[in-house]
Amino acid sequence: MTVSAQIDSIKAEAITIEERSPFQVVMMRFIKHRLAMVSMAVMIVIFIITILAPYITSFQVDELNVDKYFVPFGTVDEATGRVHYLGTDNIGRDYFSRLIYAGRISLTVALLSVLISESVGIVVGAVSGFYGGWVDSVLMRFVEFMLTIPTLPLLLIISSMLLRNEDLIPIPESVLKTVGSIMLLGPKDARSAVLIVIVLAGFGWLSAAQLMRGTVLSLREQTFVEASRSLGATDIWIIFKHMIPNAMAPIIVDASLGLGGYVVAEAALAFLGFGIQDPIPTWGNMLSATQTYMFDKPWLPLVPGLPIFICSLAFNYIGDGLRDALDPRLKL
Repeated sequence: MTVSAQIDSIKAEAITIEERSPFQVVMMRFIKHRLAMVSMAVMIVIFIITILAPYITSFQVDELNVDKYFVPFGTVDEATGRVHYLGTDNIGRDYFSRLIYAGRISLTVALLSVLISESVGIVVGAVSGFYGGWVDSVLMRFVEFMLTIPTLPLLLIISSMLLRNEDLIPIPESVLKTVGSIMLLGPKDARSAVLIVIVLAGFGWLSAAQLMRGTVLSLREQTFVEASRSLGATDIWIIFKHMIPNAMAPIIVDASLGLGGYVVAEAALAFLGFGIQDPIPTWGNMLSATQTYMFDKPWLPLVPGLPIFICSLAFNYIGDGLRDALDPRLKL
């Protein structure tokens, strides 16, 4: 084959190569992570079930039947013909209905906590990394100080103070109505859920701030920043238009990994009696209610415990898949 023929062959092969956008490249890498894809499918199913909770369940979460407590799985209510798929609890409430509604509340708390904490961490980290100097020193020393404090005891103290004195933090009625409509709660019960979100998000933004600050420190010396300045762009414009969008990859991974942590943290607070309390169902307080009966009925803690374990594991695998997909050093 002549040289010209080889050149023509290479050109033909180059033309047939399909161009892919960055999003397509990330998705192809993510799809190759089998555990992440399985975890994504599992979480989609769980979210659909919790969203359709009013249509799936046949019992109200606070519907009592003291004559039928701890009935076996699949017991049929003779009066109404409804089925207790997972039996009933110690005061005759349907376990399946409470589990589904609890998932809706626990997952919503985790999602709202992630959104708030990551948003605060993004802004604080971007400002700290972009300006540097005394601004960076003040903000990062505060972050480092907060990270040295044991989180769980402080969470317990603050959540106890807020839940007993709800007027310490005024919450707009519009926020309570919005959160209540998502979690299917009244305004008073929604206030408790919002306070738990505030407590969790108040300590969850620290890692996001450190990640954003480190990424912005490497980006602020790039030529596109100087080009933006030369065109008259303000610091706020550069931060929100250029710095934050180009530094979102580690934040996305941190958010996906943080979801599992927030599910466990909410469950831990409720289990210890400092979170959302009964009769509002959450996986944590359902797990706490099984302590008295777990020796006679060892399967009882598994009903709320398995969803906590599955969601935490699934979110971690999704975060692991996103970390691999968003790593520019990896090849297809």
